[in-house]
Amino acid sequence: MSRVGNRVIKIPAGVTVSVDGNVVTVKGPKGELSTEINEHITVEINDTELKVLRESDEYKAFHGTANANINNMIIGVTEGYEKKLESVGVGYRFQVKGNELVVTAGFSHPVNVEVPKGITVETPSNTELLIKGFDKQLVGEFAANVRKIRKPEPYKGKGIRYSEEHIRRKEGKKASK
Repeated sequence: MSRVGNRVIKIPAGVTVSVDGNVVTVKGPKGELSTEINEHITVEINDTELKVLRESDEYKAFHGTANANINNMIIGVTEGYEKKLESVGVGYRFQVKGNELVVTAGFSHPVNVEVPKGITVETPSNTELLIKGFDKQLVGEFAANVRKIRKPEPYKGKGIRYSEEHIRRKEGKKASK
């Protein structure tokens, strides 16, 4: 039995959830999100509660995924999501210029990354980057793409990493003697 799929989702005040066929739309104070669910999954909406139901055990994986996606959309339009990145290395820094993020990460040139619509980017300091948005998938994907510019290396730890990420360090050449 899917425990995630059977979870009852509470709909907070100020959020409206509507189902049109197999498209679920969530509107809230921060924005509007919609997702398409499997045709064998149904969504029941009572006053302040939402339940996701499935036809049979064949669709157990879709059941839990649909429930989690709807819950993430509700959290996104009420609270929003954020990821924090930091750069470690001499001269490594972030800069926001209009709708572009300029990353200086040890290359011969700065790397310009366009910020997608629906995401806000802030730089509390030169080496910190705060990515905020109401779509969890979009925030995570943009953060991963920025991290991909210069992944942290295991010897000195230089690169772009998530703020709470732990990098396993290696000792280097002197360890073999």
